[in-house]
Amino acid sequence: MNHSNESTPLCFSINSPPFNYTHTIASAYFSSVFSALGLTFNLIAFVVLLKSFPRTQSRSHSSFLIFLCGLVFTDFMGLLVTGSIVVSFHFTQFNWRRLDPHCHFCNFMGMSMVFYGLCPLLLGATMAMERFVGINRPFARSTSMMTKSRAVSIVLMVWAGAGCISLLPLVGMGSYHMQIPGSWCFFKISSEASDMAFCLLFSLVGLLSIAVSFLLNTISVVTLVKVCCSQDARQRRRDYEVEMMVQLIWIMMIASICWCPLLVFITKTVFSGSPLRIHYLLLFIRFATWNQILDPWVYILFRRAVLKRLYPRWDWSRGSIRSTVCRLTRASVGSDPLRGGDGGVSVKEEGKHQSFNEKAPPSPP
Repeated sequence: MNHSNESTPLCFSINSPPFNYTHTIASAYFSSVFSALGLTFNLIAFVVLLKSFPRTQSRSHSSFLIFLCGLVFTDFMGLLVTGSIVVSFHFTQFNWRRLDPHCHFCNFMGMSMVFYGLCPLLLGATMAMERFVGINRPFARSTSMMTKSRAVSIVLMVWAGAGCISLLPLVGMGSYHMQIPGSWCFFKISSEASDMAFCLLFSLVGLLSIAVSFLLNTISVVTLVKVCCSQDARQRRRDYEVEMMVQLIWIMMIASICWCPLLVFITKTVFSGSPLRIHYLLLFIRFATWNQILDPWVYILFRRAVLKRLYPRWDWSRGSIRSTVCRLTRASVGSDPLRGGDGGVSVKEEGKHQSFNEKAPPSPP
């Protein structure tokens, strides 16, 4: 089907249906299974999180649960919006060009792909910052009063930021186009000036979010291990802090594995100026979709209450967990853990090293 440039809408100027692409990775089976699994898992995770709120007494844990709810809701809506369009196309084979002659529907899906793609990465970095401040700068955090309403406001700000980025192609920075096999729309990946700028913005925001999460989570874990293994000090209850950090690390690892291939592929394609390899784009999009499918299992499984039921023979008491962490730390560094720590964790008073934690058992000579 040939159309003149004057009559061809922008979103169909590169790829125009119908397409003859029948690779397995673009089949209706993959789209249906991925969408169904992701929606089910996220719904279960959302119910689990809602049930956790009434039992939460710690302010920091309440804020963290709000961030998690925002992440689960974002993943669920992302799969619902994009998955319903893709699956509907595969089962009905509707004529996209006849249905959407002015590209409104294509632009909406392209915006959805960008918005629901960046939101989990930005929320992961936001949670890493919140935990970094809560663990390393507890006095600063208590002064700033991270209330539930403030946590909700931060989630809304993240959504607003991702939404603004997704709107840029509509004002001239990049453009949304129909993608093979005709079931979805995404921004144009090319070396042209405006397209290149948006491609790099999308990739750099995603990669920077992952890098910030990795850096801050690493510092937070080191500080938390020091505090848990501090000697001759009173240690406060850190069950929730350890649980939150374990969940956050898994979120970071899943996001890195699922999203880095796509982000690096986009950056490499733009800089090399080579033609877009559609098979790799579809493959890496599938990888990114796994992030929305696997994320909920972090909240479902990696909670101490669940782990107690799965492995009832293990000792899940605080003392046992702390001693295990300390043994692993000694084995990795080849010496006893550092006593105390900085960043508002411990102070010296009247010649004795004190901490804002419960009494730790003395280490053997």
